[in-house]
Amino acid sequence: MSARETVLGGLRRSLKRQPGDGAEAAVEARLRSRVRGTVPQRGQLSGEALLQLFVNQAEGVNATVTRVASSDDVPGAVADYLRQSNLPLQARLAPHPDLQALPWAEKVPMLELSEGRAAPEDRVSVTPAFAAVAETGTLVLHSGPQTPTTLNFLPETHVVVLRAGQVAGAYEEVWDRLREVYDGTMPRTVNMITGPSRTGDIEQKLELGAHGPRRLHIVLVEDGTEPA
Repeated sequence: MSARETVLGGLRRSLKRQPGDGAEAAVEARLRSRVRGTVPQRGQLSGEALLQLFVNQAEGVNATVTRVASSDDVPGAVADYLRQSNLPLQARLAPHPDLQALPWAEKVPMLELSEGRAAPEDRVSVTPAFAAVAETGTLVLHSGPQTPTTLNFLPETHVVVLRAGQVAGAYEEVWDRLREVYDGTMPRTVNMITGPSRTGDIEQKLELGAHGPRRLHIVLVEDGTEPA
């Protein structure tokens, strides 16, 4: 008997589980039903009100937000943010088609970009978002070949490109979208990021950048798509 079987067997005995007692079927039925939790009223908005709620909540947890009219404005917004933050015009880019299609060379030829997983020397990463949750100002990102998770945590500065149509009111909507897109085979990792990394463990003094990026900047693309 493996260690795994020993542990699971002990749990079954303590819970008085027996083969054929219906527990497994009950769990499967619960997973299929996808019962939604309570959605706070503040997340039940639409249009500009929902976008503004997201911006307010994100800025309230020390993230910064730039709103741009179209995807073509993203490269300039990223370069402007780096200049304002006294950072070099260099960034590690997620190898995602949505980012690769942007006019980086045309708009900001001085910006040096490389693609792939983050390395210890990378100071800035640029990634796409899968979705965002307006009620808490949270970004939702997931792992995959085109979205390496190291980009979310290793560089000191994390820039996320978010489209207006990706902003949802509540977490339940985001999970529904994930299930729809991945059809039962979920990504290995789903990261929910609310503001830059922080800790208050030392003398209850807030310190940014404790376990991840010190800065989180969001470029919100208002391309005419309504929030979800």
